[in-house]
Amino acid sequence: MEEEKITGKSWRTLCILSCIGLIVLFDEIMILPAIPDFIRDFNISYSTSSWLLSAYIIAAAVMTPIAGKLSDIYGKKKILLIVMAVYTVGVLLGRFATNIEFMLVARALQGVGMGMFPVAFGIIREVFPEKKLAMAQTIFSSTFPAGAVIGLVGGAAIIQNFGWQATFVAVLPVAIALWFIILKFVHVPSSAMGEGSQPIDKSVDIKGTLALAATITFFLTGLTFLEGDNSTYHSAGLFAASGISLAAFIYIEKRVSSPLLDFKLMTSKTFLPPTIILMLVFLSIFTVYLTVPIMVRSPKPLGFGGDALAVAGVQLPFMIMFLVTTIISGFLLNKIKNTKLILIGTIISTVGFLFLIMFHSTETMVAIGLTIIAAGLSVSTAGGFNVILVSVPMQMAGIALGMTLLLNLVGMSVGPVFAGIIQDMNQGTIEGIDGQFPTQDAYNIIFVVSCIVSLASVILSLLVTRMKNVQTAQV
Repeated sequence: MEEEKITGKSWRTLCILSCIGLIVLFDEIMILPAIPDFIRDFNISYSTSSWLLSAYIIAAAVMTPIAGKLSDIYGKKKILLIVMAVYTVGVLLGRFATNIEFMLVARALQGVGMGMFPVAFGIIREVFPEKKLAMAQTIFSSTFPAGAVIGLVGGAAIIQNFGWQATFVAVLPVAIALWFIILKFVHVPSSAMGEGSQPIDKSVDIKGTLALAATITFFLTGLTFLEGDNSTYHSAGLFAASGISLAAFIYIEKRVSSPLLDFKLMTSKTFLPPTIILMLVFLSIFTVYLTVPIMVRSPKPLGFGGDALAVAGVQLPFMIMFLVTTIISGFLLNKIKNTKLILIGTIISTVGFLFLIMFHSTETMVAIGLTIIAAGLSVSTAGGFNVILVSVPMQMAGIALGMTLLLNLVGMSVGPVFAGIIQDMNQGTIEGIDGQFPTQDAYNIIFVVSCIVSLASVILSLLVTRMKNVQTAQV
């Protein structure tokens, strides 16, 4: 019974670490209403604007498994503070960006901050007993949509009144203050490795990291070039380079003593399927992630003719539903099997995408479709992460969560690029207004593809649930 008690220090640690989700999601979401402004101010295409998200996500995809690995080796608190410092520098640089290249560097540094999440998850697992982990996971995870809500509303208001540069100014002092609070008040138990555990390999897979970064970057750049004229050879060359980098990455990972991706863990039937499902879920969501602000702010009749605040109005129901259902999902974990929760969530999301395909002629209809998707997203992610958290040994928690977030972020990075390409390939003009804007065909294609990807996650979730039932029956 003593082991099930939660101390005051544990609650304090959870509250402090939960603030990470608030500021990082605020930072990520706050620029969303400003994407049309970046396109105008930096004189870039829709597909190029997708790199505002992709640069962030690629850096996050590379950093999350590294942060998880380093935290298991050198200590979670130390690595958390280092990663957070890099993130804060990125926020500062974003304020002074005057061109797309400078901004992409700033966004990449901000993306490094995503490496804080597997480390924070690992700390929470250490300070909370396993039977209380679902509750702690719920509280921590709820700060993601909470930060998104604040970022969407606050970011839109700041952009509308002071410009997008001011959004970074708003985040900076909070990030600095939280760094010092973590330094002083977060204490991680020193017994994570346990007595008699084997010595830890302290090598870091630098070659594998560079190969992975090259693979993702070449692939996304190849996608971006697809929409240009006479770009077939460019895309083919970039895809070939991506394939070579991927082969090199696999070759390296199979031979290093401390790989970035643990292929033995990747073959686990309890780890890999929910990770793939989550990757598909985030791929489908992020395909529409970049689309909605442009749809809302494009002039009528090709768009809704709204401003930054109008973008917030359309997406706010999504964020609120995500927040509410994330909290509810944590309690459902105690009553519904985590695999069934994944299946329910993916079905709900697919229904939301079907709604968007059929009904997206008004801002209200788009908001309703996004709200349905949000409910499915929160339920499926709660079930998926819970499966992963309880399926690996505690000393592997940082690596497992880092690998999961890595694959999820790969899915997130493809979505915005694909959406930008479709918008560039399907543009029209409006009489009396300079420039070209995405047509309804672009939005239809984006919603249909997102629905297909979401349906694939449903099929895989159904297979996982049936497999789990068979295993239970055999036991």
